[in-house]
Amino acid sequence: MKIPSPRPSSRLFVRASRSPGQMLLARIALLAALVALVMAIFWFDRDGLRDQIDGEISFGDVAYFTAVTVSTVGYGDIVPVTRRARLVDTLLVTPIRLVIWLIFLGTAYELVLQRWLEARRMSRLQETLRGHLIICGYGHSGEAAAQEAVARGTPPASVLVLDIDPGRLAQAAKRGYIGLLGNATHEQDLQDAGVGYAQAVLICLPRDDAAVLAVLTVRQLSRSVRVICSVAEEENIKLIRQAGADAIIAPSIVSGYLMADSMRSSHISDYIDDLMRSDGRVCLIERPATGADVGRPMREIGPGLIVRLIRDGQHIGFWEGERAIVQTGDQLLEIKPQA
Repeated sequence: MKIPSPRPSSRLFVRASRSPGQMLLARIALLAALVALVMAIFWFDRDGLRDQIDGEISFGDVAYFTAVTVSTVGYGDIVPVTRRARLVDTLLVTPIRLVIWLIFLGTAYELVLQRWLEARRMSRLQETLRGHLIICGYGHSGEAAAQEAVARGTPPASVLVLDIDPGRLAQAAKRGYIGLLGNATHEQDLQDAGVGYAQAVLICLPRDDAAVLAVLTVRQLSRSVRVICSVAEEENIKLIRQAGADAIIAPSIVSGYLMADSMRSSHISDYIDDLMRSDGRVCLIERPATGADVGRPMREIGPGLIVRLIRDGQHIGFWEGERAIVQTGDQLLEIKPQA
């Protein structure tokens, strides 16, 4: 799925409603109209002008006087001499002259200076992006993931949100995150986000086909970054895993499990919610086995509760007898009180 690349915007990038060429043509047309208006004003009030050379005011003289007036050169060879001509120059021509100069300055800023400043800001940002978190898609899942990551200790300035919606990026910026207008399926946008130096990439896109393409693109740019992907349809989990995601979350499926459990219990969903939240009473962590853990059954390890052991990709429960004795290199899932 190909989505047109957005144009660079105001926080770091700006999406323009028109291309630079279209914008330039529109401003040229406006300048031409304003110059023509000034010329018309001088032509209808030419009796109030005096040519110091031959004393006559022709159409060429009016065009010439318009040019030197608008450009504020003023050689003094043609001057307004009547009170009405001077009043017209003051009240009508001078404001138009100021508007013309503002158009010139605005065009120079938008087409030259602004792009240089944005490029400089982007370059400086990329130099500082190290070990940051990239969130692709700032919908409900992306926003919740960003808030939870910050609650767990990630600095807001280390969270970079990549989205195609400027409105969502504005909301992200209010929370102190870095907003980057771009598409998670485009290599250049991911490179601008510093995917090669990121700690992790969270893909929270609304469509699974876009999510698969985003995972493939991230993996092509970086083999080491950790990729966590949200998936809507269960049938797409296998595709996203094959694309290279390290972890896959299916919110609709998980919520379905919790809803089914809630039919028989009033407390399971509350406990799972407590376990997952950073402000809950308990937390679930993953840690490597220490020297003090090796050789001991999972049940005897404290002060937390070891609920699962991962060894060579296999998941081992605390009830599995000899297999539940911790070995060097094991990963432990531990429930412990929230600090």
